[in-house]
Amino acid sequence: MTTTTPVTFERRPDEYRHWRLQLDGEVAWLEMDVDEQGGLVPGYELKLNSYDLGVDIELYDATQRLRFEHPEVRVVVVTSAKDKVFCAGANIRMLAASEHHWKVNFCKFTNETRNGMEDATAHSGQTYVAAVNGTCAGGGYEIALACEKILLIDDNSSTVALPEVPLLGVLPGTGGLTRVVDKRRVRKDLADVFATRSDGVKGKTAVDWRLVDELVPRQGFREAVAARAREIARESDRTGEGGIELTPLEHRYVDTEVAKDQVTITVKGPENDPGDLHEEGANGWFLAMTRELDDAILRLRTNEVEAGTWILKTQGDPEKVLAHERAVFGAKDWLGNEITQYFKRTLKRLDVTSRTLIALIEPGSCFAGSLLELALAADRQYLLDGPPIDDEDSDARATIRLSEANFGPFPMGNGLTRLQTRFYGDDDHLAWLAREKDHELSAAEAVELGLVTDAPDDLDWEDEIRIALEGRASLSPDALTGMEANHRFVGPETVETKIFGRLAAWQNWIFTRPNASGPEGALRRYGTGQKAVFDRKRV
Repeated sequence: MTTTTPVTFERRPDEYRHWRLQLDGEVAWLEMDVDEQGGLVPGYELKLNSYDLGVDIELYDATQRLRFEHPEVRVVVVTSAKDKVFCAGANIRMLAASEHHWKVNFCKFTNETRNGMEDATAHSGQTYVAAVNGTCAGGGYEIALACEKILLIDDNSSTVALPEVPLLGVLPGTGGLTRVVDKRRVRKDLADVFATRSDGVKGKTAVDWRLVDELVPRQGFREAVAARAREIARESDRTGEGGIELTPLEHRYVDTEVAKDQVTITVKGPENDPGDLHEEGANGWFLAMTRELDDAILRLRTNEVEAGTWILKTQGDPEKVLAHERAVFGAKDWLGNEITQYFKRTLKRLDVTSRTLIALIEPGSCFAGSLLELALAADRQYLLDGPPIDDEDSDARATIRLSEANFGPFPMGNGLTRLQTRFYGDDDHLAWLAREKDHELSAAEAVELGLVTDAPDDLDWEDEIRIALEGRASLSPDALTGMEANHRFVGPETVETKIFGRLAAWQNWIFTRPNASGPEGALRRYGTGQKAVFDRKRV
């Protein structure tokens, strides 16, 4: 079950069908009120606040707007507008009927949205609090787990649960298992009991097992949550006023060209010098470019599933790119921080995208500082050592430039910069790179520093790139996805790398197995009254 209509990711609060956003000074209330008939794809009803991709797209939009449009908000309370039900999780009939790629992309996007909520708490002083006012199961509990605090209504019936294993034969794949043990530090034997109980855990036991933080009486629940939210708000260091509106995208700085099996993404540098960040608002180059790139990644991942190779290019003046970068880093206020954090999250989205990424660095490119991170995120980088292919008499040459942006502001999910990941454990080389900041690096220098894969000259360029692309297209997409994910994330494991590299990988495999998705599997038979029939062989 997938849609033939291309999925879009732009939303506005006045168009939400599934969420209500209410502002009360330094506290915002994000209330889930899913429209049962509002599925993104026909064929299922979103009962009991269950969700699909469309519901999560609205949630993502809301979290973004809270960060940029409402700097006064210090606490976001996530709750339900329905009585006695918080959220039943991802819609089972949607999952059961969806093609594999749709399920995988859906889970990846929901993971990224949950990570964004945690990122707001950690880096923006905007703390997320889950006010669980009813039954909270599966993906619903995973929404709560992404919050810094979980307050559970004490009504002797509301529970938190991860029932995917006993009921569906799949995993709580949106970070559930990982966050239970790594973030909330639930003891592994209790986590095992919890994840195999379909009825969940409630009351004092949920607190004792660290599944929730506090119980709140049913009588006066909302008032008590509001009071607790105000207490938490006093602990935040978030300051700011006069948020900027995230206006509709104008698609000025990111072009995409789709061929049969590949996509070319061209990011354009700024045309003008930077102005005041607050006056420019959403029209400022750095923020506008980031929003367009984020949107392009999401649309291409969802709608162009057979385009397995993404070619990354840039176009523009490197000096202007670095000037805008310095303006963002030098702002030293909430807006400069939010733009920096947003570009970081967008690069992370690129890191976990299951596409081959190849950067082509040609004369007229602007792979400098922040935009050089795009090339460093790629699986390979090719730099043309010579004049433009269409103008052999030109003196223009391709160069790259390192800046402060490449040494800390944009860490990957493993907690390392892309340079630290590329040269893992080689501190001497990293120190050498740091000395090369802030000046142009020629093709020969880029090769010597290990910053590009190869630098063919203008005579060999077209053949070399064609051979590389054709060779990639001849390989198994499944094998490439696994290989690229293993190569991209070296070094330490974090909650993020575990969610994407371990939990999601197992979930993706389980989704293809007959015990879940076969005609007699648990996912297919859920709700039919028929018991699943399992192949008992362990593999």
